[in-house]
Amino acid sequence: MKGISIKIARLAVLLVCGAITLAGCGKKTDQPAASKGQVVARVGEEVVTTQDLENEFRWANVPPDKQKEPEVVKRVLGELVVRKYLLRQAMAAKLDREPSVLLDLLRSREQILENAYLQRTAAAKAPGKADIDRYIANNPAKFAGRKLLSVEQIAFPLGPTVQSFVEANKNAKSLDEIDEKLTAAGIPHGRQMAALNSGDLPPEFYGLIQAKKADDVFFVRSGQNGVFFKVKGEEARPLEGEAAANLARQLMRADAVKAELGIATYSANLEAKYEGEYAKIMQPGDGKQN
Repeated sequence: MKGISIKIARLAVLLVCGAITLAGCGKKTDQPAASKGQVVARVGEEVVTTQDLENEFRWANVPPDKQKEPEVVKRVLGELVVRKYLLRQAMAAKLDREPSVLLDLLRSREQILENAYLQRTAAAKAPGKADIDRYIANNPAKFAGRKLLSVEQIAFPLGPTVQSFVEANKNAKSLDEIDEKLTAAGIPHGRQMAALNSGDLPPEFYGLIQAKKADDVFFVRSGQNGVFFKVKGEEARPLEGEAAANLARQLMRADAVKAELGIATYSANLEAKYEGEYAKIMQPGDGKQN
């Protein structure tokens, strides 16, 4: 506990210093860094600059061609102004000095730096054209052989009591049967038509769908919901040319980040030395000693 207290105290000093610096910057609205040409809004003594707004566009994944559209600017800038306002209220209430808040701030800082390191390391290993062409050729369901599947589905919220229903009906032969049993069990659900992109499905699962029989019903988890569905038809939607190359780069970048995380996980476990009861819990295997 003493170590944690020291850690919080050190973080508090850093954050207080940072807050003082930011507060000073916010009050000096005439300084070159926030000239009239760069200021887009003022919230009390806080200044919102074009750089702040551009960063919000980056976080919201707003493409450059959409960043001048009035509706997009109104939404993003409005949310930014609200956050700046609430920041002032939180600082005035001295919430930044509470131990639990300080720990949350430290955790957020670690997560941002972790992600930045993984992204930069993965970007340093950017694939060449031959790598991209090979990836596209090895994943036809995402590119040249991509299909749009029209499906009829029944969705319902998952919960502890629903799991047994899923297990009991995983071999159901029709959606009507599923519909009737959900109604009888008093489980709320909705039935509708939807579409699935073959490129978004795991290869193994898409293989099962391709090998389907006419009466096959499939089950998947989607967030907090369970979905039974049946494929009604399919339409070829090939992705080729520069669009395919761009998607391939994104997917390969995601794979590279996962690979870097795997390397980091292995290295971290080699370097870590656990103390006390945690040494037993964190040992390789199931954590139990014979």
